[in-house]
Amino acid sequence: MLTPALAYVLLLAGVPFVLAIMLSFSSATAGGLEFHWVGLRNFREILPDPVFHQAIINTILITIVSQIAVMILATISALVLDAGIRGMRVFRFLLLLPWAVPVSLAALAWVWMFDSTFSVVNWTLRVLGLMHGWLYWFGDTTLALTAVIVVDIWRMFPFATVIVLAGLTSIPQDIREAALVDGAGFWRRIFEIEFPLIVPIASVAVLFGIAFTATDLTTVYLLTNGGPYNSTQVLSTLAFQRGILGGDLGQGAAIALFLLPVLALATIILLHFARRTEIGS
Repeated sequence: MLTPALAYVLLLAGVPFVLAIMLSFSSATAGGLEFHWVGLRNFREILPDPVFHQAIINTILITIVSQIAVMILATISALVLDAGIRGMRVFRFLLLLPWAVPVSLAALAWVWMFDSTFSVVNWTLRVLGLMHGWLYWFGDTTLALTAVIVVDIWRMFPFATVIVLAGLTSIPQDIREAALVDGAGFWRRIFEIEFPLIVPIASVAVLFGIAFTATDLTTVYLLTNGGPYNSTQVLSTLAFQRGILGGDLGQGAAIALFLLPVLALATIILLHFARRTEIGS
């Protein structure tokens, strides 16, 4: 009975993955059909490349920082939604908009918001008296990386909120009532009762968030295109530029394969942590 589902997964993910591995050991180009085996040459060429090193650092940095912020915001939003305040349906609708909007349209909207001349972010900061100069978001290496992280947080935290909220609503009501009878305060209920119970479910949100953020191409490509001076390059954009735009499919596939050990390690750690937490509870 599982055969159709397994065949679908193998065709959808397995075949492209095997093809990427084969391309990484070849000299294949986008302009021809020739396929010559070159062994580890593509890997030897990219390992000393400083742009490749920067792409690895940026991928890890953006993923870690954005996921920490996403889970903090998602937990706060889920607690507010779980409180049953009036108007929660409207709030839930507005909360899910960033996840529902196509990423290309959202990224283009953020490009205008961070524009060096018409930036609504800069004008808002000036009106509030928080800034006296002018920020050129895509002209400064630190600000450009900050802009990418902000957009990633904005895109991912609605999805994480839905998952965390599902975990909160699955907590049996008798547990909460018992905590109230025992005199547990708000913060004690959150950190000692509710939070430990939703850790396995929150781990799923973190796992999906890491996978989506680490492999995301559209956000960085539309916001900064890896600039300025390759300071915001991530592995997905670098693989796209070298493999598709540059025509070197072999090197592009080799760069993309470096995402595999990072995601595999993160998956193993999170699943192991969630399993231990579930057994402990």
